[in-house]
Amino acid sequence: MRHLLLALTFAALSNTLLHAQTLPFDMTPERPALTSPTEGQGGNGTVQPAPAVTPVVEPAETEAFQRYILPNGNLGLTGEFEDRTWSVYLTPRQAASGARLNLGYQNSIFVAPEASRLSVEVNNTNISDQPIRSPESVSELSLDIPKGLLKPGSNLIRLRSSQRHRTDCSIQSTYELWSNIDAEKTYLSFADNAAQVFQSLDDIRAIGVNESGLTRFNFVVPALEQPGTTISLMRLAQGLAVLADMPNQSFSFDTDHMIASRPGEMTVLVGTPAELQPYLPSLPTGAGSAPVAGFVEDPKTGTPVLVLTGPTWQAIRTAIESIVAPTDVVAPVRRDVITTQRWRAPDAPFLFSDTRLRFSQLGLNTEQFSGRRFRTDFAIGVPSDFYAAAYGEAVILLDAAYSPNILPGSHIDIYVNGSIASTVPITSSGGGILRHLPINVTMRHFRPGVNTIAIEAILKTEDDTVCAPGATGAETPRFALFDTSEFHMPDFARIGQLPNLAATAGTGAPYGRILEAIPLFMDRIDADTLSAAATFLGRLAVGAGHPIAVETVASPALIGNRSAIFIGSLSQMPQMVFTQMNIAETSRNTWGPDPGGQAEGVDTQAALDEWRQKLRGGLWSGQINAFEAWLKRNFDITLTSLRFAATSESSFTPSNEASLLVAQGPSPDGNGTWTVVAAPTGRGLHEGMQALSAQSNWEQLAGRITTYQRGTKTVEAVPVNAFDFMPTQPASFSNYRLIAANWLSTNILSYAVLLAGLAIILGLATATLLGNLGRRR
Repeated sequence: MRHLLLALTFAALSNTLLHAQTLPFDMTPERPALTSPTEGQGGNGTVQPAPAVTPVVEPAETEAFQRYILPNGNLGLTGEFEDRTWSVYLTPRQAASGARLNLGYQNSIFVAPEASRLSVEVNNTNISDQPIRSPESVSELSLDIPKGLLKPGSNLIRLRSSQRHRTDCSIQSTYELWSNIDAEKTYLSFADNAAQVFQSLDDIRAIGVNESGLTRFNFVVPALEQPGTTISLMRLAQGLAVLADMPNQSFSFDTDHMIASRPGEMTVLVGTPAELQPYLPSLPTGAGSAPVAGFVEDPKTGTPVLVLTGPTWQAIRTAIESIVAPTDVVAPVRRDVITTQRWRAPDAPFLFSDTRLRFSQLGLNTEQFSGRRFRTDFAIGVPSDFYAAAYGEAVILLDAAYSPNILPGSHIDIYVNGSIASTVPITSSGGGILRHLPINVTMRHFRPGVNTIAIEAILKTEDDTVCAPGATGAETPRFALFDTSEFHMPDFARIGQLPNLAATAGTGAPYGRILEAIPLFMDRIDADTLSAAATFLGRLAVGAGHPIAVETVASPALIGNRSAIFIGSLSQMPQMVFTQMNIAETSRNTWGPDPGGQAEGVDTQAALDEWRQKLRGGLWSGQINAFEAWLKRNFDITLTSLRFAATSESSFTPSNEASLLVAQGPSPDGNGTWTVVAAPTGRGLHEGMQALSAQSNWEQLAGRITTYQRGTKTVEAVPVNAFDFMPTQPASFSNYRLIAANWLSTNILSYAVLLAGLAIILGLATATLLGNLGRRR
C-alpha cells in the first residue's frame, strides 16, 4: 500500500511539472495571490469559485532597430557657422514607428560652451538646441522626435552649429573651431524592430548607409558566370543605383556565399527556385510558375532580402524589369535638377543657359551673424558640354549688410569647388547695406555635374584687436546675408570635348545620351570583374539620371567605331585600347606590385622622361621654368596657352603605386568615345573601383587618365593636351561665337596673331579706301 501511494504521488508531481514547462519563462516580480480566503467567501461564509483568469504572457523585449543617417560618414562642422541639410528616406512602417534621434559629437577644446550651440531640425521642426560642450570625449544626445513628424519618403535633417573661441578673437582662431559628428553614434532608433522589414519594391530607396557612410548591394547569383545573365544583372544594378541614389554605393557579386545584411547593405538573390532553394527554404508564392520580385525575411538574421526569381531566366528578366522600368527614360530629356538631396538638400538646379535664381531657391535663408568669419554655400549643376572655363563669368547679385564697426580691409570671398573665384573688399567704414552688389565669379573651376559655390565674409573690427574678456561671445550682429540675393548664370558655350572624364563622372556623358546599347567588353566573367562593372555602371547611371543600356561583346572586333566601355585587367586589354588611350604597351606586363627583380631591357619612353626630369634643373631649362612661373603669377598665362597647335599626348605608364586606372579616348574613327577601367588583377579591380566610387574620390575624375592609389588613398589626373570637339547642339551663330571666345582665350598666341592679321587687313582696306578718295594732283 505504501508503494502504491508513493507511485501516485510521484505521478501527480510529474504531471504538474510537465504542465508548468509549457508556460513562458517569467522574470517579472512575484505578484500577490489572485484570491484570498476572505475574497473568495460569500456572505454566508461559503467558499465561492474563483473567477476564470487568463494567464498574462509578457511580450519578449525586442532590440531597437537603428538606421545610420550621416550620408558621408563622420561629419565635421567647422568654423563659427555651419549649416548642413540632407534627407533620409523612410518606409511607411518606419515613419509610423516611434523614433528617437541619437547624435554623438565631440568638439575642439577651443570652443566656448557658453557661447556655442548645436541645433537639430527634422522636417523644419527644431527638436534640439543645446550648448556645445564635449571636448574630452564623444557625448551622445538622445532626442525625442514628436509623433507624426516623420513621414514616408524623404525627411529633411538639418544640423546647425554656432561656435565661438574661448579666448582668441582673430580670424585665424576661427579655423581652430570644430565639432565632429560621430557617424557610428548618430542614428535613428525605432522602438519597433519590425521597422527594418521592407514590404514593397519602393522601399529599396530606404537602404540607407552604414556607420561609415557606405551603401552596398550584395548579389548572390548561382548562375553568375553564364554569359546570358550578365546584361540583366548590369541593368538591375543600374536600376538599384538610381533608386537608392546614395553618394557612396557599390556592388558585390558572389555565387554561393550569402552575407548577412548589415545597416546600409541589401542582399539580392537572383535565380530560379532550384538555384535559390539552398539559401531560402521558403520562396515567395508562385515563384515556380511566374516572375516574382519582392522582399522576404532571411530566417537566420530576420533582415529583408530582395528576391528576383522565376521558372526561367526569361521570367527573371521580367522580374528585373518590374524594378528597373520605372527608372528608365524613353529618350534623353533635359533634367531640371541633379538629385543630391540624399547628401545635400535641396537638389542642385541644372543650368543650361541664361538663368537667375534667388538664394531662397538655392536653399539659403536670411542669416544674421555676430562672429568673425561667416561661410555658407549652395550647389548648381552644369551640363557635360559646358565649355566656358577660360572666359566665362557668372554673377552673384549680393544683398547683404554690415555693421558700422566693420573695418576697411574686411572682404567677401567667393569659392567654386574649393578654389577662390572672386574677392570683393570692404573699403569704407560706417556700415552699409548692399543691394544686388554684382560680384563676378570666374567659371574656370566649374565642372560638369554638381558644383559647390561658397560665400565667405571675413569681418574685422577694432573690438577684435582689443579682444576684451567676454568679447568672443558677443551676440550683436555684424553681418547679414539676405535670401533675396541672386545667382546669375549667363549663356555659355556648349560643345562636347573628348576625352573628358570629368563629364563622364558628373553626368554619365556621353553614354547617357546614346540611345542604342553600349558595347561592354570584359576580359572575363567572374565575380570581381562583374562587381567592378556594376559599380562603374551604377555610378554612370546615377550621373545620367537613368540606366544606360549595354550589351556584352566577346571580341573587340565587334565594337568597331562605336562608343564602348572596357573593364578588366590591363594585361588582358586588346591592343587597340593601348593605342587609342596612349598607354604604354609595356604596362601590360610591368604594371603591378614590384616583384623585387629587375626586368631586362630598358623602357625607352620611361628613360627619356627620366632624363628630362634630370635636366629640368639645368641653366636654360631653369630660366624657362622661372619665366613660366612669373607669367603664371603675374598674368595668369602659361606656356601651354602660347601655342598654335595642341601637342600630341605622351605615352602614359601607370606607376606601381597605382591600383586602378580609368582612361578615356576616341574610337578609331574619332566619332565615338572609349572608356577603360583597368587594374593589375581582378581582385584589385574590384577593390579599386569600390574605393574610387566614393563621392569624394569620384568627383576628382578629370582629364584623359585618372589613377587611384590604394596605399595613400589619393586620386591623380593626367590633363588633356589635345581634345576633339563633339557637337551636342544644333548649329547656331551665338553658340559658335561663344565657342570661339573660349577657344581663343585658351590659345592666346593664336588670338594675338588673328588680331594682328585683322589689324593689317583693316589697315590695308583703309589705305585702299583713302587712296581712291580726295583730290589728286
